Amino acid sequence: MQYTPRSNQLHIGLFGKRNSGKSSLINAITRQNTAIVSDVPGTTTDPVRKSMELQGIGACVLIDTPGIDDSGELGEMRVKQTLRVTHQVNIAIMVCSDVHIDQEYEWSKKLDAKGIPVVWLINKCDLLTTTDDIKQEIEKRCGQSPIIVSAFTRKGIDFLLQKIRDIASDTTTPCIVSKTLANQGDTVMLVMPQDSQAPKGRLILPQVQTIRELLDRKCLVMSCTTDQIDNMLHTLNRPPKLIITDSQAFKTVYDKKPEESKLTSFSILFAKQKGDIDYYMQSARCISRLNETSHVLIAEACTHVPDTEDIGRIKIPLLLRKHAGEHLHIDHVSGNDFPEDLSQYDLIIHCGACMFNRQYVLQRISQARRQHIPMTNYGVAIAFLSGIIDKIDY
Repeated sequence: MQYTPRSNQLHIGLFGKRNSGKSSLINAITRQNTAIVSDVPGTTTDPVRKSMELQGIGACVLIDTPGIDDSGELGEMRVKQTLRVTHQVNIAIMVCSDVHIDQEYEWSKKLDAKGIPVVWLINKCDLLTTTDDIKQEIEKRCGQSPIIVSAFTRKGIDFLLQKIRDIASDTTTPCIVSKTLANQGDTVMLVMPQDSQAPKGRLILPQVQTIRELLDRKCLVMSCTTDQIDNMLHTLNRPPKLIITDSQAFKTVYDKKPEESKLTSFSILFAKQKGDIDYYMQSARCISRLNETSHVLIAEACTHVPDTEDIGRIKIPLLLRKHAGEHLHIDHVSGNDFPEDLSQYDLIIHCGACMFNRQYVLQRISQARRQHIPMTNYGVAIAFLSGIIDKIDY
C-alpha cells in the first residue's frame, strides 16, 4: 500500500547510497531500532517511516529511503520509490560516507528544483580515517559545510536536530483563515451539514483545525447545521463577519446569509493553505468549456466507501453532467493514486486535501501545470457551478 503524506506534519527524508548509514542515522535520531541495520547493501528495500515528536518542531515524519545507487530490475524499482519520496518531504538530509558524491549531487539538484532544502551530512565519522576530503568535496560542489556525525556514537546528532529546527522555523505553513477574513473579536459562523457522510460522534479534520485556529486567534466561533441557519442568525446581535460552510451547502447558505457577511468554504480555505488558489480559480472557469466528449478526473485525498451523498462520487458528477451533458466522462482516483500522464483529461478537480501535506499537493499542481491541464478544487468548482464564484472570499 502506498503512503499518503498526512496533514501538515513536517516530513524529513534521508537520502544517500546503499550502506551510507541512513538506517543507523534514523535509529540514532529516534533512539529506537526503527529501521533494520545491516552491513549488507540494499537492506532497506522500501521507504521506512517513523512518526515522532521532535522538541522545538512538534509532530514530524522521518523517512529512511532505499539507496540512490541501487541497480538491477529490483534496484530500479527501489530507486523509483525513493524518487516518489521527493514529492513528500519538506527537508532532505543527504547522507555521505565517501568522497565520491556524483550521485548525491545529482539528487540534490532534483531536490533543489522542487524547492526542498538539503542538509549535507557526513556519517560514520567514527570509522572514517579522515572526513576532510569528503568535506572539501561537498563544500566545493555544493557550497555548504556538511554536518559530521556518527550514528553509532551519536556524535553530531544534536547539531543535526538543531539544523532541522532552524530550517523548520523558516518553513511556515500558511494559516487556514487569513486575518483579512477574521481577526480577534470577530464573529465567525460555521455551517456544517451533518449528513450521512459526516463521521459518527466527531467532526472532520478541516472543521476541527479551522475551529482551533479561530479560537487561538480569539475569534467568537459558533456553529450550526444547515437547517438551523435562520435560528442561529436570529440569536446574533449583529451579522457574523465571516460564514464558513461545506462547499455542498454553498447555494443554500449564500441565499440566507446577511449581505455584509463574507462567505467561504472549508474546501476553499484548505485549497489556499495547501495549494495554488489562483490556479484553481482560473481553472474552474474551464468548466464552461466542458461537453459530452470531455474527460474529467476527480481526485480524493482520503480513501473511503462512497455513499449516496458522497460529494466527489455523486454530487459533483451530477452537477457537472447537468452542466456539460449526461455522457461527460468522469474518472475517480483516491489516496496516493494519481496518474503520471494526465494528457487525456480536460480538467482535474481535487478535494480540499486536508489529509495531504502542502508539499504533496503542490507537486500534483506542478504536474498538472507541466502538462497544461487545468486543475481546480471541490469548493471552487461548486462555487462556479452554483454561479457564485465571484462572490466567494478567501
